[in-house]
Amino acid sequence: MNNEPIICFGQQPNGIFPKRYLYAKIESAKKLQKEIGGRIIFFYHDSDADYRETITLMHDLKSGEDVRLNFTQENKTQKKYSPFYKKIIPKGWKEDMINKLPRVANKSLIEIFKSVEADNASDFCLEMYKKMGMLDGIEIMRSGDKEFRMNAEDLDEYYADIEYEGEIVRAKKEIDGFTLHEGGGSYIKIPAPEKMEKWQKNPARDHRFKWMQSVIHATHYVSGKGEGAYLKKDEFPDVVFVTRDMIDEDGYAYLPEL
Repeated sequence: MNNEPIICFGQQPNGIFPKRYLYAKIESAKKLQKEIGGRIIFFYHDSDADYRETITLMHDLKSGEDVRLNFTQENKTQKKYSPFYKKIIPKGWKEDMINKLPRVANKSLIEIFKSVEADNASDFCLEMYKKMGMLDGIEIMRSGDKEFRMNAEDLDEYYADIEYEGEIVRAKKEIDGFTLHEGGGSYIKIPAPEKMEKWQKNPARDHRFKWMQSVIHATHYVSGKGEGAYLKKDEFPDVVFVTRDMIDEDGYAYLPEL
């Protein structure tokens, strides 16, 4: 049996430029690797659908005021309900961002942004982080990957990527079908497909770690501040949980001087 440490951290697509708390997770994982060796795996939760996750909060380079940037989608259904790997980037978005970036980013980062070619929010974010050099030497596993889902444990309670209004959406399994949460107490009901495949299923937040762990088998997990509120650490006595290092302005974009 291979007893090599497996150091893992997880995160949704995190913005056009990664948020500083993701940078802190990555650096914490690398620091731990220097101490104990082993591999680092980034569990990229790109089956999430919350477009707010990719809001990129930055400072105006001259005035210092907050600037918010984000992806746009082709329609409301895709924006609100499609998983990140199905949030298609419309024509003209990249050019519009290139015109806005000089206000908030240096030339080197803008050139990296220009070089990224991807047709969806998930791939764009991941390619951007790679080209920034943040993920060198780190393995990536994705919750939206069909092979990952097929290798993971079976789910009794789950969300599923199914078709609705011509889009693939992430809908919650209910007793009598599926629902999309419109907000507040309002839900859209969707009939269950005739056939549901395992590769369409992914867990809710509270079950995500156990599902992830059934494939990755992490020995160490670097968690963020928010994860501590719902991770059931006592259910995983074989995992060493490590809280990421603190970083100031953790919700703002990480912008290195390249």
